[in-house]
Amino acid sequence: MNVNRAKEISQLGEMVNVHYQNEGIYIQSVDEEQGTARIYPLNNPQEEKSVPVDHLIEG
Repeated sequence: MNVNRAKEISQLGEMVNVHYQNEGIYIQSVDEEQGTARIYPLNNPQEEKSVPVDHLIEG
């Protein structure tokens, strides 16, 4: 996924099917300069982490 799409998804306010390491995730925010996204697994909102945007898969 690219930074612009990740940022768009984070601002939609609706669920979009996105995965990180085969796990459904929610994108909280995107750091364009770092190319990272702040995410958490849908089944564990307390497990927040920053990951490279290009490791996120939509669909």
